[in-house]
Amino acid sequence: MLNNLEPKAVFSFFEDLTQIPRCSGNEKRVSDYLVDFARKRKLEVIQDEALNVIIKKPGTKGYENAPVVILQGHMDMVCEKNNDTEHDFSSEPLKLRIEDDLVMATGTTLGADNGIAVAYALAILDSDTISHPPLEVLITTEEETGMGGANNLDPNNLKGKILINMDSEEEGTLLVSCAGGIKSRISIPIEWDKPLEDLVQYELRVRGLKGGHSGIDINKERGNSNKILGRIIYNISQNKPIYLAQINGGAKMNAIPRESDAVVLVSSKDKESFENEIKEWNKIIRHELKAVDPDVTVELNMSSSNYDRIFSKETMEKVITALVLIPNGVQTMSMEIQGLVQSSTNLGVVTTKENEVILENAIRSSVRTLKLDVVRKLEALAKLINANIVNDGDYPAWEYREDSYIRQVFVNCYKKIHGKEPKITAIHAGLECGLFDEKLDNVDMISLGPNMSDVHTPNERLSISSTRRVWEYLLEVLKEIK
Repeated sequence: MLNNLEPKAVFSFFEDLTQIPRCSGNEKRVSDYLVDFARKRKLEVIQDEALNVIIKKPGTKGYENAPVVILQGHMDMVCEKNNDTEHDFSSEPLKLRIEDDLVMATGTTLGADNGIAVAYALAILDSDTISHPPLEVLITTEEETGMGGANNLDPNNLKGKILINMDSEEEGTLLVSCAGGIKSRISIPIEWDKPLEDLVQYELRVRGLKGGHSGIDINKERGNSNKILGRIIYNISQNKPIYLAQINGGAKMNAIPRESDAVVLVSSKDKESFENEIKEWNKIIRHELKAVDPDVTVELNMSSSNYDRIFSKETMEKVITALVLIPNGVQTMSMEIQGLVQSSTNLGVVTTKENEVILENAIRSSVRTLKLDVVRKLEALAKLINANIVNDGDYPAWEYREDSYIRQVFVNCYKKIHGKEPKITAIHAGLECGLFDEKLDNVDMISLGPNMSDVHTPNERLSISSTRRVWEYLLEVLKEIK
């Protein structure tokens, strides 16, 4: 599919990666692929217990004594698909397509986040003609679900003091700082009741939202299907009896949820008024989100299944109270970097299990105390409704470095190629750089990448021309490190 795209080596390796199932937590096969790649080329390779892979290559002629450079990306991907897409991420390759300047996958995420970094690194390692300093290519696991690979990395396996992270998504923008984060999981115990006689069962759905990355896209004010569904049920329950049999929404904690579903029951005498209220709520939500999510719909269908149990009144009140009160979206903006989100939270996943409803939140902040402030709000809410809460996956922010050799090299090369300076900024997303800053002593880091859009969603797109330009830029940078 990608054979005719330039740079050929990069897109060839990228296509290889799209044929290997590599959801977070299922990286053994892709990790082994990387090890096999290195061994076939007689390169030094380390595969640790977390399945992180480090491949080392000496500097080319004239660069033997240059500083060791770590090229870094992650091998896992967010596996999201549309509800009407049949795809088994555990065994099936992605179905690629090209539209104009864009590479996409059909009905699923593409995995350019962060397969393109891996492809860049493999293309450099595979080449006999590219000039470069001594390299340590570090490809980590489980970045998308809490940075498990970076957390378990043994720093003694790396010597480099310069690290180039390739997990950014905007050409011409160099990242020099990122947010830290933590995961919070609230579980509400379910007490089940038998439904009353003469109840009509419905499936209530939110569809048509764009979703997006819970860090990068959180400032776009896109709709959160979990919050929308909770709001609607709460409001309707204030004026008529309504019962809940289950509620589910979202697929990944770090993706803004696009689709949510609930099974609701109402008395047959309230059937007409309930259906009219849902139609009204459809208008309200479409009006509120017309600028950012014009295709959103609130759908109501008669249930094709027969539910013989419902949440008790107390359980339902706890669930919808949590959905309404749980903080979501931008919490604070930076007063130092214009336009930068400082702290946020995303109610990414709601799941009804056998004995509990689970609400999963991804919290981010570039200020540790503000990250903890959001956590405390969630803990207070959990206490209020007598729910359980567990916080884990805590990772630090990457703070700005005043004096940076590698930043200056990148700036100089960009000016040489484009005749202007790149944008230097921070990002409200969790990069592994925060953990590397802790683990690797005095490492000088920067992050770049080609243009990508709507990562973590089935609309994920990778620009072909941008991939080529960033590749040429990266090679120029490597040539200048002596």
